Amino acid sequence: MIQLQDIAKIYPIGNRELQVLSGISFTIETGELVAIMGPSGSGKSTILNLLGCLDVPSSGSYYLDGQEVSRLSSKELAHIRAQKIGFVFQQFNLLPKLSALSNVKLGLEYAGADDFKSAMESLTTVGLADRADHRPSELSGGEQQRVAIARALAKTPPLILADEPTGNLDSRSGDEIISMLTQLHAEQKITLVMITHDAKVAQRCQRVIYIKDGRVEKDEKV
Repeated sequence: MIQLQDIAKIYPIGNRELQVLSGISFTIETGELVAIMGPSGSGKSTILNLLGCLDVPSSGSYYLDGQEVSRLSSKELAHIRAQKIGFVFQQFNLLPKLSALSNVKLGLEYAGADDFKSAMESLTTVGLADRADHRPSELSGGEQQRVAIARALAKTPPLILADEPTGNLDSRSGDEIISMLTQLHAEQKITLVMITHDAKVAQRCQRVIYIKDGRVEKDEKV
């Protein structure tokens, strides 16, 4: 599903350059559940942006589902994101004036569909069918994150990227979200990559890729 080959990412800052990633290479197979872990400033968020086709590398190659995407145009990258990638963010990123159902449907519209049935089925999958008409402010943090998961699942993407999915939740809600993600991974055979700094979250995955100072420090099975 994912193949990174000697990826580097450099950002210009005034008259100098900041190298965030240096020679990152790894492969993630279809259906794997992988954590990318590292301290703040290690480069894991930059990797997430590259994996999610939100940014492109300065050098190296990124193959997603067999397609070289690191040299595509912004429009082509947007199409890849809409069709192949579901995102779950730490901040939930729900529109406050829309209901849970409308937030999920919005994700489908971005992918070129507006399917009420698929949106409701996705909310049912995460146990929120009875909260479909509630706005984010009327939901708990854990429920908001479940809406975000439903939005990511609704378009049935082959890849889901979760960025610190428990970062804004209390420990009990965080445990529930990780249990839900791992269960969905097992049932739907999706490729799931979680960015985290939490060792407990990482240990729920099948494999952990440790990032430090913009390099792969360690890559091990759990």
